[in-house]
Amino acid sequence: MSRRILIVDDAAFMRMMIKDILTKNGFEVVGEAADGLQAVEKYSELRPDLVTMDITMPEMDGIAALKAIKSTDPNATVIMCSAMGQQAMVIDAIQAGAKDFIVKPFQADRVIEAIQKALG
Repeated sequence: MSRRILIVDDAAFMRMMIKDILTKNGFEVVGEAADGLQAVEKYSELRPDLVTMDITMPEMDGIAALKAIKSTDPNATVIMCSAMGQQAMVIDAIQAGAKDFIVKPFQADRVIEAIQKALG
């Protein structure tokens, strides 16, 4: 069974990069969102198995979106993506319920390892 994933990042090339890594490894990307508000909408619409969530985005940041998703679905599985040097935000995200975090620039094996671990 292929796992359904929602990719959230304000940079289209980042979404493309993650999508490429995921599809090559047998995951199904069911949706993409460019900001936190879209992420919350798409999550409730698509009910993916996992979300990759950028932290820094317009409209609503990744941590606020994570909290909103978790409030509607406490079992949501979310992995945060962040640039180097955002340790404080990463800690906030883990406390808000994120399963793991991936540091940009992405390394394919780290992305897959984090997703497989999060999905059990």
